[in-house]
Amino acid sequence: MSMQGSGQLQQLQEEMQALEARREELESDIESLQAEKQEIDEAIEGLDTLETGSVVHVPLGGDAYVRATVEDMDEVVVGLGGGYAAEETRDEATETLESKKDTVDERIESVREDIAELDEQEKRLEQEAQQAQQQMMQQAVQQQQQQEDQ
Repeated sequence: MSMQGSGQLQQLQEEMQALEARREELESDIESLQAEKQEIDEAIEGLDTLETGSVVHVPLGGDAYVRATVEDMDEVVVGLGGGYAAEETRDEATETLESKKDTVDERIESVREDIAELDEQEKRLEQEAQQAQQQMMQQAVQQQQQQEDQ
């Protein structure tokens, strides 16, 4: 069996493993983005259903909450990213959240495109690995025939 062929095969297998690891990272990114999108949906639903005077549970962190009464549903503080926030009306806040959701959808689509590209690369590597294996088998058969002829 050719050492060059087995080295090429090993290299192809290592490249396929690296692609698989990257694919798993991207799938984890999609899960995180989908969780972010769900949180945005919940916030939008809250804006739609809550009224001034509604009683809500406000998270303190560490899975602890306090009961609070909404003083004014027309004053909503919305995170803008980068540690910044702005006070907006309910409608403005809903628009901001919808825009955030669109951005998350675009990021999810971009990651899915990256995964599809990785899948194509993996298919090409698998084909190369199959060809390398076939060549190694043919060489082994030829070497065996040569030895038998001697």
